[in-house]
Amino acid sequence: MHMADALIAPAVAGTMYAASAFAAGYSIKKIKEEDEFKKIPTMGVMGAFIFATQMLNFTIPGTGSSGHLCGGMLASALLGPFAGFLTMIGVLLVQCLLFADGGLLALGCNIWNMAFYGCFVGALLIWKPMMKNGASRAKIIAASVLGSVITLQMGAFSVSLETLLSGITELPFSVFVATMQPIHLAIGFVEGLITAAVLIFVQEARPEMLWGVAEESKSAKLSKGWTLGVIAVIAAFFGGVVSHFASAFPDGLEWSMEKVAGTTELEAAGSAYDTAANIQDATSLLPDYAFASGNGGTSFSGIVGALVVVIVVVGVSMLIRTNRKRAQK
Repeated sequence: MHMADALIAPAVAGTMYAASAFAAGYSIKKIKEEDEFKKIPTMGVMGAFIFATQMLNFTIPGTGSSGHLCGGMLASALLGPFAGFLTMIGVLLVQCLLFADGGLLALGCNIWNMAFYGCFVGALLIWKPMMKNGASRAKIIAASVLGSVITLQMGAFSVSLETLLSGITELPFSVFVATMQPIHLAIGFVEGLITAAVLIFVQEARPEMLWGVAEESKSAKLSKGWTLGVIAVIAAFFGGVVSHFASAFPDGLEWSMEKVAGTTELEAAGSAYDTAANIQDATSLLPDYAFASGNGGTSFSGIVGALVVVIVVVGVSMLIRTNRKRAQK
């Protein structure tokens, strides 16, 4: 559901950048106040895992469309809304700049649509209340599916609303939103099952790693390090191997655009679009997760991208921690 720059007007893009920046600033403030820096290793590993799984488009049967994990619900169920949101920003930033996945002008929209709802709505209004009296396999599945479906529906609606406010006449709002919502309902359901599978593993391995879960008597089967190690190995396997078998069908947004406008790509002209495109051309060393020649590069992109996400997420988090320590002196 990564929006391209042509889907958004500069004024709307600026507004969404401001909204996402405010949420990021608030998240940094809360992380400092609650001293959540012990989560930095988990942030790095989960950022890599979400990056890798976003490369694995799965086919939605009978539609000719595909979907992929957004990851906000998963990130926040382990990290909480604030650390989860910053982790998601790291993933989306790397995808945008290194792989030209999603427009730079539209990055504020993509952060809001794909990260804000999952991390804040999903975590605070769905996950935390359902886990208040402890987690169970049934509750994890219910919260994961419900949270993923609702927050993806909110994200899909926001995409439609943002194109409306941007005056994208090729995508009439009533038709576009009526196309976007059903396909993302199916995608959200699959994402919920994937999210539940990961969280059930964590519950079995190290239950206290689940955010907002009351203390349980159940003993952990793995150390935190081993649990993160297993997730990291799975991320490397997904990004380096399984990504080759990702669905070639267009994702939910592209499929909806094809149905409504007859194309998956729209044209946009103007200095703001040109500037954003020039920056992405300079930073995207592996556009569309491939070598510049267009031949191969998927495995390389999966591994390198996951590592870069770890570096960005961990590096920024450590800078925030260092800044906090200096402020306390």
